[in-house]
Amino acid sequence: MLVAGGIGFGVYHSKHESSSSAPSAAAAPTSGRYVALGDSYTSSPRTGALVGAPPGCDRSDNNYPRLVAAQLRMAELVDASCSGATTANITGPQQTANGVNPPQLDSLDTNTTLVTLGIGGNDVGFIGLAHDCLTTDPAVSPCKARMASGGRDELAARITATTPKIDRVLTDIQAHAPNARIVVVGYPAALPDGGGCWPFLPLGSADVAYLRAAAAKFNDMLAAQAKAHSAQYADTATPSKGHDMCAKAATKWVEDLVPSSPALSLHPNANGQRAMAGVVAAAAG
Repeated sequence: MLVAGGIGFGVYHSKHESSSSAPSAAAAPTSGRYVALGDSYTSSPRTGALVGAPPGCDRSDNNYPRLVAAQLRMAELVDASCSGATTANITGPQQTANGVNPPQLDSLDTNTTLVTLGIGGNDVGFIGLAHDCLTTDPAVSPCKARMASGGRDELAARITATTPKIDRVLTDIQAHAPNARIVVVGYPAALPDGGGCWPFLPLGSADVAYLRAAAAKFNDMLAAQAKAHSAQYADTATPSKGHDMCAKAATKWVEDLVPSSPALSLHPNANGQRAMAGVVAAAAG
């Protein structure tokens, strides 16, 4: 029995996870098969106990798919998400540091009633780029200087290149799970409004603005693709404002370079996963 958000429910896993139990008589599930697809913002490394196979996917037992399944009282949850996943790993296998994750699309079938998709950040390369932007001088912004010069914006180009990949993934999901409600999950706001919080977060103010604008453009693209495929969009960025990496430890939903609560750096913590779950559940309901 998995208990999340105070609600118990039976979970019957695919080859991605192999455990099952009977539903609680006090809080019996309704119906429906929920499949969660995505990257580390979905699998939620280090926020809870490691569950599922392969271990290299770093799925936590308190990630938003489990919280959503509890809130909606789904009869079945299959969490196929995997840390480090790109759009290519939705349709193809993913080699992790500890095992191979099958193509996430393999978890879908005609009995699937809900699919959430949180993918694309690794295609654009946001996490790696954030590390490249670090500076000991708040007056300089190495990323913007390098990536947005000479009339070309490299980040904007990466987002444009990712757009048809999201389009293909959504088309494939609809083909494999024609009876499912699809929710595209946006990425929460990791950076604050304004110039940031150097040296706590060692990014120059122009880079903070540049990366924040790129993240907003990326989320806008995800929302547009969701609309084009008659899917729902879960906007996690708007409610996460003020809970970014510069917020106090008890307030932040996204951890900074040195996490102050259990989570991977630059990723949502347990509070962030709970907040995301609320938005996703509302979009799926």
